[in-house]
Amino acid sequence: MIVAPALAAPLLLGFALGLRHALDADHLAAMGTIVARERSVRRAAILGAVWGVGHSTSLFLASLLVIVWRIPFPPALAHGLELGVAAMLIVLGVQSLVTFTRGAPARAGAAAGPLPGLAGSTRRRPFLVGLVHGLAGSGGLALLVLPSLPDSGSALAYVALFGLGSVGGMALWSAVLSFPIGRVARSSGSMARWVPVLSGIVSVGCGVALAVQLA
Repeated sequence: MIVAPALAAPLLLGFALGLRHALDADHLAAMGTIVARERSVRRAAILGAVWGVGHSTSLFLASLLVIVWRIPFPPALAHGLELGVAAMLIVLGVQSLVTFTRGAPARAGAAAGPLPGLAGSTRRRPFLVGLVHGLAGSGGLALLVLPSLPDSGSALAYVALFGLGSVGGMALWSAVLSFPIGRVARSSGSMARWVPVLSGIVSVGCGVALAVQLA
């Protein structure tokens, strides 16, 4: 498939914006609670990529409705989904704090095994979190794309590249987040126990701030 020069720039921009999108504070806060006990950079990158796949899945499906079938994305629905993200951040943060108070080991329990041993629930959590994030941002993204691209195929290609960028971006940033955690765990197990507490506080704080902003 040959891409016209006039389309190459916006499509590449979509990929770059996907990479940047992974850096949004609410995304990093949510993934922070998931990789807070992860010592392996490789496994953390996989969990981040799973988040990206979930995010891209809901984003692409919603974009099909808006771009191809021209089904409007009601502002009230978009607002409700954003509030859902805020609630999810608070729940993720509280879960991280509750796990700590119950004395669960902070050394990445299930994550300590080999790569194929990542539990199904461990993979589902970032996927579901990504699904919620993708739905919350899909309406605005699709409306942004429509005026700048000549047809539905180009618009969907933009969304697909945006999603691919978000997969790579979150894999990268999850690995970056896990690297110092692994270093701390190897040097001081007692200090590593407080990482989930910090990630939980940050997640709750981001959720409350987003809810207040949307109120």
